[in-house]
Amino acid sequence: MVANELKEKYPERNLEEGAMVTRFAPSPTGFIHIGGLFGSIVDRKLAKQTNGTFILRVEDTDQKREIENGVTGIVSSLQDFDMGPDEGQISETEEIGNYGPYKQSDRKEIYEAYAKYMISIGKAYPCFATAEELDEMRAKQEAAKVRPGYYGVWAKYRNLSVEDAAERIKAGDQYIVRFKSPGREDRKIKHKDVIKGNVDFPENDQDIVIIKSDGLPTYHFAHAIDDHLMHTTHVIRSDEWLSSVPLHLQLFAELGFKAPKYAHISPIMKNDNGNKRKLSKRKDPEAAVSYYTELGIPSLAVKEYLLNIANSNFENWRKQNREADISEFDFELNKMSVSGALFDMVKLFDVSKIVISKYSAEEVCEAGLNWANTFDKELAQILQKDKEYTLRVLGIERGIEKPRKDIAKWSDLKENIAYMYDEEFQKVKSNYELQKITDKQKIKEILNTYAEKYFDLND
Repeated sequence: MVANELKEKYPERNLEEGAMVTRFAPSPTGFIHIGGLFGSIVDRKLAKQTNGTFILRVEDTDQKREIENGVTGIVSSLQDFDMGPDEGQISETEEIGNYGPYKQSDRKEIYEAYAKYMISIGKAYPCFATAEELDEMRAKQEAAKVRPGYYGVWAKYRNLSVEDAAERIKAGDQYIVRFKSPGREDRKIKHKDVIKGNVDFPENDQDIVIIKSDGLPTYHFAHAIDDHLMHTTHVIRSDEWLSSVPLHLQLFAELGFKAPKYAHISPIMKNDNGNKRKLSKRKDPEAAVSYYTELGIPSLAVKEYLLNIANSNFENWRKQNREADISEFDFELNKMSVSGALFDMVKLFDVSKIVISKYSAEEVCEAGLNWANTFDKELAQILQKDKEYTLRVLGIERGIEKPRKDIAKWSDLKENIAYMYDEEFQKVKSNYELQKITDKQKIKEILNTYAEKYFDLND
């Protein structure tokens, strides 16, 4: 029996009570969105603070949209923010953990086994509907002004006998596998989302595709199997998936699995001329996590800011625990905003200034140089030319009670220190018109004021 064999291969995890098993499960179809990083920070934080497990699973079953080195991009983005997983993909071809494979395309046999099991107990069936048949069905539904979809009387191959289906498969007919939904739209389900609270929906009655014509599963089917076998306790995802809850709970029930807890995060919003809208991959450069690396904002600053907008009590906690590591903050899912958090670059820069102000001169030099080696070769040369002098420059007003807060990102660094270097000063001084004072009385006033106010800090 499939279930027993897989139960042995994926045994219950040996974790303490209350430990959370969470997963970040992106598709390798483009850059990591800041919303994806936002969700993965929540995933990892909850797993770490409960002594649980954070998994990086790659959902690559939509291979038409997959980009070259897509997995590498995901792994690198997480590494840039010190967000390595406890289990899962650590490179394009490598993984760690005992509950893999962690790429869905490598789990094809598992999905096939469960699909066969579902067919054998009458909860799934091969469907031979052609594109023309589906188009004809949609046209009839539109004419009849009924809900579109493959369900009920519209599910043409739902009751095809096993013998007839087998004959068609032997004859080489193309087919997919559909879930045989037991739901009815006139019935409601009640569900308690960890963030959204109590919600209710009509039951799912759609016979959705679970195995596509290429033999790979759809997201709906694959995630149910993977979350069951990997013993995921909490699925934390964008609220665009909230409407899929009836289907997903139904799949878990029909597969005989216990469903995880769902927590649906509202999208990160942007103020666009007084109107709030989602951060857009196409319109907004700040939507890509690589943008922050390119600007030179420290990864810690980005994470601090995202925790700030994720949990309403983080800002007060930080004020009371200025030197504490963010791992000491107790994150709570039920304190997440039900509506979308507003992303504010100015606030992010303020957080980043505070983070950088706590760096020593050596840390500023090292981090700035690491960034400059990739993004600003001229700055790299300045920092390396006379290391001892550079450390003295960077050490000004550091390590004191109220340290300087003039640097928000490493791309600010050159502008802030270039004038301290003779050669760089010679390049820029012509940009400034120095005042020429000829009034002797004015000169005397200035010198007297200077002599009166000046005192030597010997710093």
